[in-house]
Amino acid sequence: MKRLITRREARTFKARWVALHAAEIKELRSTPIERKLRQLAALMSSVDALGWTKALAAEETLVRQRWNRLRRVSGGSTSALGSPS
Repeated sequence: MKRLITRREARTFKARWVALHAAEIKELRSTPIERKLRQLAALMSSVDALGWTKALAAEETLVRQRWNRLRRVSGGSTSALGSPS
């Protein structure tokens, strides 16, 4: 049977995760956009190998519906929204 952790251990564990989260946010904010785009491109080129093709195709219809809804509520203008392609 697993032993329960003490209150002190729980606080220490939580403090480590809070610190880790803060470090991760700092790192993400300081990562140049070029690197983020390279990482995204690498992920997108791996779609077939990772078996994500069907899952992404299934979500595509929902994404297109959301973009169309945004267009309708914005009066048809997408200049501030960017392009969904």
